[in-house]
Amino acid sequence: MKKYLLLALAACACPRPLAAEAPARPETCTYEVYNWNIYKKRGVNRKLIRHPYAELKAGEKDPATGCTVCLEDQKLLKVGSLEPFKACSKIADKLQAVLEKLLKEGEPVLEVTAYRPGKTRDPLDPEGNRTGFSNHAYGAAVDINRSRNGLYDGCQKPGPACRLIQGGAWEPGRVGTLTKDSKITREMRAAGFKWGGEIEGDQKDFMHFSLSGY
Repeated sequence: MKKYLLLALAACACPRPLAAEAPARPETCTYEVYNWNIYKKRGVNRKLIRHPYAELKAGEKDPATGCTVCLEDQKLLKVGSLEPFKACSKIADKLQAVLEKLLKEGEPVLEVTAYRPGKTRDPLDPEGNRTGFSNHAYGAAVDINRSRNGLYDGCQKPGPACRLIQGGAWEPGRVGTLTKDSKITREMRAAGFKWGGEIEGDQKDFMHFSLSGY
């Protein structure tokens, strides 16, 4: 009996594996912001924001992903010969892995952007400035091959009636143009990203990928 008691005590004394330490929270939140003006068709009111990270304001943190508009929460990604870009550190490793796989397999990933801390969503102020942060502002959305996959309005279904707002013309069949059956789209979808070309409603954003699709 004494022998079994000693074994039990020895087992209890075994060191337990240490839990992974959470990344230290930044001291400050820094970002350059602008408002998209629907009349001027460009960004206005550009300014630098800096305040203690502990004082994040409503809207500066995305409740769905935990990503923030803060530069301190972004990670610089260097993928193949692509121009380096920043993305939210919470999705950066997943994003880098899928892009590296696509490039290794010879897929035409020509250009990528992600973090873009602008207010490009509704609501509008009286001067026509959008006042809501987009998923790009949190680094939680990514645009692939923008020059060949535009953002369209009046586009319930892709066709001649669609009106190009931003980016390049969407021409299925051209190298770098994305469709629901493109390998780039399928691999991004498999990694958990939804494609903006399948957004319901009047807009189709063929370059765009995010966890929500918007």
